[in-house]
Amino acid sequence: QVQLVESGGGLVQAGGSLRLSCAASGNIFSINAMGWYRQAPGKRRELVASIGRSGTTNYADSVKGRFTISRDNAKNTVYLQMNSLKPEDTAVYYCTVDIMQRNYWGRGTQVTVSS
Repeated sequence: QVQLVESGGGLVQAGGSLRLSCAASGNIFSINAMGWYRQAPGKRRELVASIGRSGTTNYADSVKGRFTISRDNAKNTVYLQMNSLKPEDTAVYYCTVDIMQRNYWGRGTQVTVSS
């Protein structure tokens, strides 16, 4: 079993910053890609950012230049630094990890950006 625990969500004003963290624990041999998705009310879940084991990153166009994904392989943790937040960033943010080509998901953390 693999458990993912997200933290760092909350309420912030537009233009503010938040840092999300997601720690993986349990039966972990080696984590490949790690990433963050988000789902706003009435919308489909979408990729926000991903990072490979070697550090290669990928971002949704809507967050490029504002969000930064990073990881600490020793701690099995992935981070999402979110700056210049906008009301349209409001969503539940989920972390995901790829272990042995199987995806595991966290329960999500709410991010709310007020205008």
